[in-house]
Amino acid sequence: MRKASENTASNLDRDDALSPVGRETLQDRVYAQLRNSLINGMFDAGDILRIVDLAERLQTSTMPVREALGRLVSEQALESLPNRSVRVPLITRDRLDDLARARILIEGQMVALALPNLSDEDFAILKQINVDCDLAFEQHGKDIGHVTSALNQRFHFHIYQAARSPVLIPIVESLWLQSGAIIRKAAHIHDEQGGLAATNHHWALIDALEGRDAESAVQSLSDDISRSFNLIRGRLDAEHDEAAKGVRHG
Repeated sequence: MRKASENTASNLDRDDALSPVGRETLQDRVYAQLRNSLINGMFDAGDILRIVDLAERLQTSTMPVREALGRLVSEQALESLPNRSVRVPLITRDRLDDLARARILIEGQMVALALPNLSDEDFAILKQINVDCDLAFEQHGKDIGHVTSALNQRFHFHIYQAARSPVLIPIVESLWLQSGAIIRKAAHIHDEQGGLAATNHHWALIDALEGRDAESAVQSLSDDISRSFNLIRGRLDAEHDEAAKGVRHG
């Protein structure tokens, strides 16, 4: 009898610890919008994000913005500054290499897991996303970065969702959240330098997936990720060389 009473008390304690789940809060919506903007590279590395400015742009009070920024700092998407503002992290060689290594490792595994689950319908969707992206890139002189970035995200995550891994998907999302400013900078460098079409590795990835060639698919994914990071490595190396020349001639 005593044991039954103890179990009942324990259940009551657990019930008291829970409360009805309400609808999405304003803070959740602010967080989601800022998070999506970071993933899609709407901010440059080093950008200072001030609470009052963001609240004005989002037409909300400062409290949900402050809470959302705090969550993004804890996810390493933003970093706190001594003056209580936050900024998009600067791009350093160590951070660049660490993120590239993690993305290739985790996302390569997602591609391998997804491959046996992809259907002809999935391939049709991936091809259409790629076509839409190619058409967007042809709009020279127009600010279409947010469009191509969103299409790129749709392309990759359509594949990753097929991996059916609720554990790995949030990890990939976190890596993309931390990589947004890097991809933005790489896109600017690509626009300056030209070269292969931005979707070139996507088409190679689709071919490998359709051929059920896991090794080639993972390699195409690795090439796709590496290209953006290598563009920035080249720029960092060039800036380092210029700085070294300045010191020697100074």
